[in-house]
Amino acid sequence: MDLKELYREVILDHNRSPRNFGRLDPADATAAGRNPLCGDVLDITLRMQGDRLTDLRFEGQGCAISMASASLMSEAVKGRRRDEIERLYGEVHALLTGRESVGERELGKLAALGGVVQFPARVKCASLCWHTLHAALADAKAPVSTE
Repeated sequence: MDLKELYREVILDHNRSPRNFGRLDPADATAAGRNPLCGDVLDITLRMQGDRLTDLRFEGQGCAISMASASLMSEAVKGRRRDEIERLYGEVHALLTGRESVGERELGKLAALGGVVQFPARVKCASLCWHTLHAALADAKAPVSTE
C-alpha cells in the first residue's frame, strides 16, 4: 500500500469514526482551537496524573483532515508523559511541514498525516489539534488560532 492510499484510508476511517470524541467532566485542563480560514472548531479536555496524560477527549467540527488528525492524536498521546508528548508534537509538526522525513516506525498511524504536506492549505487543519493540546498542557487561557 502506498503512502497516498494509506493517507486516504486512515483519514477517512478516523473522520467517520473518531476515537475519543466527547468531553471529560471534570477535566484537569481544557483548550479551544479555531481555524478561521476553513472553519475548524476544536475543544480539548484532558486529565493528568502527575506528569502523565491519562485521558483526553475532543469535540468540535471541521474538515475530514482536522477531525481525523484530532482522533489520531488522541490515540497517540494517551498514557504518555509531557516530555514524550512534546517530542511527538515536534515530530508531527516537522512531518506536516515537510521539514523532516519522519518514518512510519517512529510515528505509527500518525505517519499517514504525512500526506498533508502535498496540500499546503491543509497543514493548518492537521496541526490545529496539536497546537490546542499544547495549549491545554501549558494551561493557556487564550483560544488557539491557526491565523
